[in-house]
Amino acid sequence: MPTYDYKCLKCNHSFEYFQPMSAEALKECPQCKGSLKRIIGIGAGPIFKGSGFYQTDYKTTSPANKGSSAVDKKPSAAEIKPNKNEKKDG
Repeated sequence: MPTYDYKCLKCNHSFEYFQPMSAEALKECPQCKGSLKRIIGIGAGPIFKGSGFYQTDYKTTSPANKGSSAVDKKPSAAEIKPNKNEKKDG
């Protein structure tokens, strides 16, 4: 069940009220009996608790490594392996 924000149009009293979505909006201020307006809130934001968030979750490249990438790097002779299916000439 959501919590709704209300504001009185007569005395500017603001309060929250916990009610089901199917319930009708409140119409009368509990303090002065004036008319109420239901305010659309932003809702609850995410709550980060615990140790489940790590620096590597949203990894960005550092400025030192920005110019080089794995695509630009040429493999060394030790990294090149011959394909077994290739036929040798001669």
